[in-house]
Amino acid sequence: MPFSELRAGNLGVRLAASAAETDAVQALRYRVFYGEMGARPSVEAAASARDRDQFDTTADHLIVVDHAIGPGAEGIVATYRLLQREAVAPIGRFYSASEYDISRIEQFPGRVLELGRSCVDSGYRNRAAMQLLWRGIAAYVFHHQIDLMFGCASLPGTDPDNLALELSYLYYNHLAPPALCPRALPDQYVEMRRLPAEAVDTRRALAQLPPLVKGYLRLGGFVGDGAVVDQQFNTTDVAVVVKTDLVTDKYYRHYERQLRDALD
Repeated sequence: MPFSELRAGNLGVRLAASAAETDAVQALRYRVFYGEMGARPSVEAAASARDRDQFDTTADHLIVVDHAIGPGAEGIVATYRLLQREAVAPIGRFYSASEYDISRIEQFPGRVLELGRSCVDSGYRNRAAMQLLWRGIAAYVFHHQIDLMFGCASLPGTDPDNLALELSYLYYNHLAPPALCPRALPDQYVEMRRLPAEAVDTRRALAQLPPLVKGYLRLGGFVGDGAVVDQQFNTTDVAVVVKTDLVTDKYYRHYERQLRDALD
């Protein structure tokens, strides 16, 4: 375990440590993605009521546990999947490569971490659970000396025109620098500049962005070029890139003591 459990009241964040906890993660993802968000399950997924794929076997699964329910699998209320370069070596690619050309990220000389499959139980979608997830990611990044984080973040729905404001805002204000910019694969590329720059209402765009995307932006994150419509998961995806040295000073100050204690 790279860091001990970090606690906030009844909630704690740590890595899944058993097959039972990984199974509970997959069950939670199924309930959220397929039960709530309208994703379309395969026959196998529907039969098992689990969201799982080949990346789960080599990933680290960050979990938030409600100790009022229980300290193990029964108490898992939120999760995030973490994939390092070494973890995907047996598979031969990162998950994001199915939607984006990430060759520039793959050539990055430092340590990289792919984030994905984030979800929170409906009863815990509040500041406390999300803050714990971010604290867990920060502790993981510190422990493994990660230099670059990336992944796909989802906006609800599969009609890009309904997301014109959000996509346009992200492109005009947070496009990744060329040296790190993922680009949607040609057969999946959806233009993000759906409104002229002068028509973008920044305040309204930020209000409509999902909390997870806003979290990346607060960490100094960038987006890639082009969105991707994911019909199976009923979402429109954007690539996100975060250099860990761009994490805000405020974030470091807020968590420095807790993370140092956690990693002792």
